[in-house]
Amino acid sequence: MAANDSAVASPDRQARERAGEYLLRRHRFRPTEALPWLIAIAAYFVFPDRMTFGSQVLVMVLFALSLDLILGYAGIVTLGHAAFFGIGAYTVGLGAARLGWTEPISGLFAAAILSGLVGLASGWFLLRYRGLTLLMLTLATAIMLMEAGNLRSDISGGYDGLPGLQFKPLLGVFQYDLYGRANYIYALIVLAVCFYFVRRIVYSPFGQALTGIRENVRRMHAIGSPVHRRLVTVYTIAAAIAGVAGALFTQTNAYVTLTVFDFENSAKVMVMLILGGTGRLYGAFLGAALYMILEDYFSKMSPTFWQFGIGLLLVLAVLFARRGVLGLIEDVGQTFARRKKP
Repeated sequence: MAANDSAVASPDRQARERAGEYLLRRHRFRPTEALPWLIAIAAYFVFPDRMTFGSQVLVMVLFALSLDLILGYAGIVTLGHAAFFGIGAYTVGLGAARLGWTEPISGLFAAAILSGLVGLASGWFLLRYRGLTLLMLTLATAIMLMEAGNLRSDISGGYDGLPGLQFKPLLGVFQYDLYGRANYIYALIVLAVCFYFVRRIVYSPFGQALTGIRENVRRMHAIGSPVHRRLVTVYTIAAAIAGVAGALFTQTNAYVTLTVFDFENSAKVMVMLILGGTGRLYGAFLGAALYMILEDYFSKMSPTFWQFGIGLLLVLAVLFARRGVLGLIEDVGQTFARRKKP
């Protein structure tokens, strides 16, 4: 009898070991993953006079990364992710303008905590719904926050915002310069820390459970997975990271307005993610950088009709690169690899 039990348990043990080895392999950094970081570092030296723009690219990469965590891996479709970006942006903005709280690092932590708490409270209620209902509820949440800020314009500054914000030097040492070099390095370090955290989540058993929920939520319910609790958890984490992105936006621009809550901000970050490729981590890098660079280029070509170029690019991506530009690159690479094989 014991021998039979051992024979039955052995395949299960082997399956668990194989699963563990697979997760360990996925955790390991591949050489190609260094490429985006090397490009970001090289940009600091190649384009020293465009560091202000570069900082905004990094901020949007972080914002897109937070959306990818819930959309690409958990399958949570939202049109109100700008709500958490805006909460983070106004946390440091109001802290600097109304309370004299100008220390940047502690401001990031405060933005993450406050945005995460709002994500926890709203997610516990909103994530009981799916599909179109969830889309409308998330959109309504961001709109209500924007209108609440407009109602108390004496505090938020209304649509004029809070201009001319000043922050202490980073770590009390690194002064902000005219070209935004300190801000760029600051944003790059924060992005690297958040990316490492998100990567650990994605390749963990928790991340695999999120993928299972995205693929087949009924099956995850059937095997006893705490689906709602896991969705709320990842929603809270994504809200906190979006809050950090919003705080970085305010600190690197030295101003904030209610447009950070706007639907256009939520739609823009989703377009970035679709362009780059959802559920790939580095899709956020590629999509945000591509969108921001093309937006800058098209707006210089035609300040009135620049959105036509972005719209055309999105149409082409949806028609010919349904997994995003990163997915298209992967497909082309696999095609060449197959042709090289004898």
